[in-house]
Amino acid sequence: MTRHPTDQPRTRGASKLAAFLRQERADRPHASTLALQSRPKPRADAARKASEYLRIARADAD
Repeated sequence: MTRHPTDQPRTRGASKLAAFLRQERADRPHASTLALQSRPKPRADAARKASEYLRIARADAD
């Protein structure tokens, strides 16, 4: 016969806390991910060329 669930020893406190903290940390983005997302994005050559052509065209129109 097995013990009643409330008669079990209470040794799971630390492991339960560790599992909870692991889940909480998994929900938040990692610091390295946030650092990568905050980096400035390099502009492509095509976008840079288009903006320069537009700038020149605006100067010629004046």
